[in-house]
Amino acid sequence: MKKFFFSLNTVLSYKEQVLESLRQEHVQSLLKVRACEDEIEKLEQQHRACVEEFEAKKRAGIPIVKMKVYENHLEGLGVRILEKQMQLEKLKEEELRKRNKMIEAKKESTTIQKLKEKKQQEYQKQEQKAQEILVEEFVSAKNAMTKLNG
Repeated sequence: MKKFFFSLNTVLSYKEQVLESLRQEHVQSLLKVRACEDEIEKLEQQHRACVEEFEAKKRAGIPIVKMKVYENHLEGLGVRILEKQMQLEKLKEEELRKRNKMIEAKKESTTIQKLKEKKQQEYQKQEQKAQEILVEEFVSAKNAMTKLNG
């Protein structure tokens, strides 16, 4: 009985390697998105804290020079937040592209895997038929030998 051979095994192996590579790239992309989101959150917390401190100092009375320092600092934080938000959008777009590539690779890999399973089932059915024919021939030969000897 010969062993099952799937002619597209090398292609399947290659597609699975590509899929795994794309999965890793997607995970890295997700990590970058999360890190950028964390940076934005930290900047927003700094901004809120600075606004609270500035408001408290304004109520207590603050020189105009220090007001300008606070305003400049808040403006700088606002600009950094906007820059990070733009960076986050780019990172999300990249993550989406990588996810779509990964999904496409998964479809290709799954298609070949299903074809392999179908071919393997066909092979098993053929092997079963061959075994049944062999058993029938054996039984027929045994019956023929019994008739000749008996």
